[in-house]
Parts: sequence; structure tokens; C-alpha cells
Amino acid sequence: MIATSLVHPRGGRGFTTPIEVHSPSALSLALMAAAAATLVLRRRRPRTVLLVTSALTIVGVITANPAPPVVFSVVIALFTVAAHTDRPTTWRVGLLTMAVLTGVSMGLGSGPWYAQQNLGVFAWTGMAGAAGDAVRSRRAFIDAMRERAERAERTREEEAGRRVAEERLRIARDLHDVVAHHIALVNVQAGVASHVMDKRPDQAKEALAHVREASRSAIDELRATVGLLRQTGDPEAPTEPAPGLGQLDALVGTFRSAGLPVGCVVDAGDAPLPAAVGLAAYRVVQEALTNVRKHAGADAKAEVSVVRAGGGIEITVVDDGAGEAAGDPAPGGGHGLLGMRERVTALGGALVAEPRHGGGFRVQAILPVQPLRRREQEHA
Repeated sequence: MIATSLVHPRGGRGFTTPIEVHSPSALSLALMAAAAATLVLRRRRPRTVLLVTSALTIVGVITANPAPPVVFSVVIALFTVAAHTDRPTTWRVGLLTMAVLTGVSMGLGSGPWYAQQNLGVFAWTGMAGAAGDAVRSRRAFIDAMRERAERAERTREEEAGRRVAEERLRIARDLHDVVAHHIALVNVQAGVASHVMDKRPDQAKEALAHVREASRSAIDELRATVGLLRQTGDPEAPTEPAPGLGQLDALVGTFRSAGLPVGCVVDAGDAPLPAAVGLAAYRVVQEALTNVRKHAGADAKAEVSVVRAGGGIEITVVDDGAGEAAGDPAPGGGHGLLGMRERVTALGGALVAEPRHGGGFRVQAILPVQPLRRREQEHA
């Protein structure tokens, strides 16, 4: 474009056509210098710079002969506008600039309307708008990909944090259930042994044997729970199955040996239960009986009922104690009912823990057999 503005053919034919070089006038140099200086501000005020360079180009086309290559400043300014605005604005500004400059060059220029310079103005302004729009689209695509990657990373971190919090809460519930149950039994049997040590040593030995058995069970369950926290490469963690309804008779037997009369009825059907449901049912019974032993009084009796009804398992633990309500937290405690409710709610079930009319306390939990997420997918 610059060459065609300053160089023109002088006649002749073929490849030996002589050319004539025109030195730019003082006005042309001034216009080119002003346009170049204006481009310094193109990133701050792109539309203003485009307007000024377009005006300088029009002045050059009308007054100079031949026209100075000021149009290149318009090309750069138009590219900047297209690269920093939206596509509709690029189309409007680009078409307007191309039409005005091409029309002025064809109508008011020194050469014929079909001169090469006029076609160059049309082509260069069109390519500037298209190139600027392509650059803008590329930048927007890269920014969108970067934002999506950052959002995905944040989502992964939040999900990992949520899972860690849920696992910590689950382990805390397991530790509470294990410790509260076995320590309560140890406390009762130790009290019995201390009371009958002098007069009935045989009964004291039996109570101490129960203490030893409860302590061993507590250690085993604590080892299994803490084994979940081991890292890769640590000594192998225990592989015993998680407690379930199959171990319910043994659980009830520990309370009976501790002096708590417990009646137990289990009708869970022949179909196997999900491991999470069986564990939750076991922990509900364990915590409810522990509360009975701790709060219901020495003469209290308990009844445990586990029945499979419809699509769920109904667990009921009632007592006839006249002592402190089983749901009242001891000083520094109060996590038993909270842990039971969290377990049941996590599986999509419901828990009721309330005093009974006429005395005693009732804990009733209904657990769905199907996991919560599967049921939500079926109803979706």
C-alpha cells in the first residue's frame, strides 16, 4: 500500500514498464506523523483514535496528490477496536469505516475510481476488522477455558473438603458409639465387682471377666475404626466386616451380661441388607441400649424390635425406666442422639426419640433399604 502510494507506472508495456517515484509532500509527512502519534493512545481510546485517523486519511485523500499512506493508521486502529469490542460493534464500525474511506477515495481521490489504491483501502479495512474479531474470539475462548478449568479445580477442592468432613463425622460417630457402649459396660461391671469383692469373690471374678471381654471388644472396634485413618504403606489395617444385624444377638448379650434385661425380636426378612443400612441399624440399637443402661435406672428393662416393613427397616428400642430420661445429655456429652440422627438422616430415614407415656423412653428409626441416591435417580 505504501509502495503504491509513492510509486506509479509511467507507461510502457510488459515486464519492463518504467515506474515513477513521487516524493511525499510536507503535508503528507505531517499527516502520517500525526496519525502515527495518535496510534499511541489506541489501547486507551480505540474509537477516538479510529475517528481521528479516519479524518486524517480523508484529509490526505482530498488534499495530497498522490494520497499519503495514512490509511494504514486506520487499519491498525480498526483492528484494535475489533479486538476489544463485541462482534456487532465490530461489524457496524468496520462496515461504516470501510464504506466511508472507500467512497471518499473513489469519489474525491486524484485517480480514477477503479485505481489500485481505492481497492486497497477497501481490502485492508475489511481485513483489519476480520482479523481483530478473530483475535477477540480467540482471547474469549482462552479466557473461557481458563475460567472453566479454575472452576473445575475449585469444585474438586470443595468436593474433596466435603468428603473429608463427612468421613471425619462418620469416624467421630463410630468412635463415640464404640467408646460409649463399652465404657458404660466396663463401668457397670467394675462397680459390681467392687461391691461383691469381699462377700462373693466368684461373682466378682465373673464381673471382671465381663470387664475384660468388653475392654477387648472396645479395643478391637477402635482398631478397626482407626485403621481407616492409616496411610498407604502403613501396617495392614484390620479386615473384619463392619457390624450389622448379624451381630445384634452378641450386642444384646453384652447388655444382658451387664445386668440389663433386654428382649429382642428381629424379623429382617431373607433378602440381604445394604452394608450401610445394617451398620446404621446396629449403631442405633447400640446407642439406644447404652442410653438405657446409663440413664434409665438400675431396674429398667428394654425391648428391641427390628422389623422389615415395605421398603424399609423399622428399629424400635423402648424401656420402662423411671430414672433420668435417656435423651437428656450428661454433662460434657450429648452426642449420642445427635449421632443416631445424623446416621439415619444420611441414609434418607427418620428418627424419633421421645419419652413414653407412663414412663420410660422410646427410640424409633426407619431406614430405607435402598440408598438415598439410588431412590432419587429412580424418581428423577
